[in-house]
Amino acid sequence: MATTTPLKNHIQILKKEYDQLKKGKESLLIIIDEAEIPENVYNSNAIENSTLTLKETEKILLEMEVSRKLSLREVFEAKNLARVVSYVRNRVAEKELDQEMILFLHCMLMSGIDDDIAGRFRKKNEYVRVGTHIAPAPEHVARMVEALLENYSSDFTSFFSDKIARFHLDFETVHPFLDGNGRIGRAILNYQLQQFGFPSVIIRDKEKQEYYRAFSEYNDHKKTKAMEKIIARSLMESLHKRLAYLRGDNILELSEYTKQHKKTAPSVLNAAKRQNIPAFRERGRWKIGEAF
Repeated sequence: MATTTPLKNHIQILKKEYDQLKKGKESLLIIIDEAEIPENVYNSNAIENSTLTLKETEKILLEMEVSRKLSLREVFEAKNLARVVSYVRNRVAEKELDQEMILFLHCMLMSGIDDDIAGRFRKKNEYVRVGTHIAPAPEHVARMVEALLENYSSDFTSFFSDKIARFHLDFETVHPFLDGNGRIGRAILNYQLQQFGFPSVIIRDKEKQEYYRAFSEYNDHKKTKAMEKIIARSLMESLHKRLAYLRGDNILELSEYTKQHKKTAPSVLNAAKRQNIPAFRERGRWKIGEAF
């Protein structure tokens, strides 16, 4: 099931305003993107069961001392993924997504963590499963990834975010690597969004059960609606955040906004989660532009 027409129209309206307001304010968008890197890294790694907190991730990326003894692997995972996120943001305009780029991003992610598997697909006798889903045999991986890329690039009829959702579902179903599939898949998702001129999104650890269900629905019933909804909402939140800053709005905590407008907290929070109001999260806290 494709994204509904009203939702498509809403995203396009937000994009039009975003394109208009960002002219001459590219430096502000760079600041927002850079400030978001720790949050992006924290959430993507947490989905893969990293024990790092957001604050610890921030300190690692700033080369600051952390209060507890950390796993060296988790430190490398944070630093490497931050490099991937930054690379995607800075180089996305230079090259179309292809197998070479996917392998390069994986090499960047896994370097120093497991160099034997970094930058290559699974090879003979390297099998993986995700929950109850057993990924395709390694002999088919390269061909399947190439087919996914061809199908994606030749699809001129689907709404852009639906195309991206389907690719993400298929990529994770193939699970082409021995490790790092989820983090690379989410980096690719942002690569694709940015190629369409949209900002990056954060798939959040707090919502990973919904995220996992989207894969289950696809694997069991070939339904794509849940993933389409996740990506569309994440994109609207990312646009709402940037629009608030580009307009120069005074940013309020959502709790403060609720008090000022004498609304009930559950109803406002529900509206924020559904993106029925232009709310967004920073460091996990819901906020909104005062002008709304």
